[in-house]
Amino acid sequence: MDLNSHKKEFDKVIEHFKGEAGSIRTGRATSSLVDEISVEHYGGKYQIKELATISIPEPKTILIQPWDKSANDSIIKAIKESNLGLNPISDGQGVRLVMPALTEERRKEFIKLLGQKAEDAHIAVRRIRGEIWDDVQEKEKNHTVSENEKFKAKNDLQKLVDEYNKKIEEIQKKKEEELMM
Repeated sequence: MDLNSHKKEFDKVIEHFKGEAGSIRTGRATSSLVDEISVEHYGGKYQIKELATISIPEPKTILIQPWDKSANDSIIKAIKESNLGLNPISDGQGVRLVMPALTEERRKEFIKLLGQKAEDAHIAVRRIRGEIWDDVQEKEKNHTVSENEKFKAKNDLQKLVDEYNKKIEEIQKKKEEELMM
């Protein structure tokens, strides 16, 4: 049985977790903190990256320059509602965010949140493993896969799951190190 066709499902979990981890603030300015915040503007919902240019002029500053200046207020409102603990300032040209230093308490909260998001990713990997394993067992019942192939698939599947769980742990560890800096 070829499990490579299922790697895309596992890759989606990793990409989603990277996005989730990237949205956790570390005290350094990154565009990933704000680019996917949902903004209500002109009767629709848009991500900030769809309404503006996001740049990092200084290590602790994010500058959001909407293509339509009337979006400034909507962007400010969305950032305040995002619970990132950021204080957006309108400077006429756009929205400026200065990253406050993280307190030890906030760092611990973010590490706990990161742990929850990592656990969600591990659960998603286990769910995919379960679906693939059910499929393998069904194929064995229908005699399209031999018992030997089933056990080889089980071993290969476990290696794949271990590989992706390790990737999740590496992303988590790297983000924890960033948070503690």
